[in-house]
Amino acid sequence: MSATPAWPPKSAPRLFVGQELSVAGNLTIEGPQAHYLSRVMRVGEGDVVVLCDDRTGEWAARVTSADKRSVALTVENLLRPREQVRDFTLCAALLKKDRFDLLLEKACELGVRAIQPVLTRRCVADKLNLERARSILVEAAEQCARTALPELLAPVKLDALLTGWPEQRALFFADENGGENATQNFGKHPGPAGLLTGPEGGLDDTERALIRALPQTCAITLGPRVLRGETAAIAATALWMGTVGDW
Repeated sequence: MSATPAWPPKSAPRLFVGQELSVAGNLTIEGPQAHYLSRVMRVGEGDVVVLCDDRTGEWAARVTSADKRSVALTVENLLRPREQVRDFTLCAALLKKDRFDLLLEKACELGVRAIQPVLTRRCVADKLNLERARSILVEAAEQCARTALPELLAPVKLDALLTGWPEQRALFFADENGGENATQNFGKHPGPAGLLTGPEGGLDDTERALIRALPQTCAITLGPRVLRGETAAIAATALWMGTVGDW
């Protein structure tokens, strides 16, 4: 007896949409997403598309018509409710564009709730195209099957970040000069939490002293090697998720 095929099929395209979804709801996809569906994925009438709205969850929708400019769909049923995301904010110093792009992509895949870009004295980059950055997060979420998009905050200076840091939120500081064992301290402060990582040139002594002076700060070490900014952010996030996160 042959196995019942999975539905929707694993090959079904997956997209985030701005419209809140519901059973029997109709929507039309236009622009680059329509091009992706019709020209790249070659969907046609009757095909299934998986949709997420970042509010209610993940839905299966059926294509009712498709051309190169628009794809019309009818929502059929809820596949998964929007996931519960652990309260973890990655506070990463801005890096060169390609390196920060990688950081954004992997932070989304690893499951962070929010990403707070930080401006420090040695940051090579001082601006972030938020629209472009959000598109990277959306693509990463679609690829890794998240049902909740990470919140992307506007860049802030380090002193402003520290001044406004909530009293009840731990701030783990990946200090290249050393600190306490990361996984042991993650276990002591399971959340809500934030992680602060530095730029290409590292943090200067004044910045490091300001961070360590914050009562909520716990300086951690990520091992004996000097890590690039994006590597430190990705590695520490993975450690947190594996210790007290949703892994």
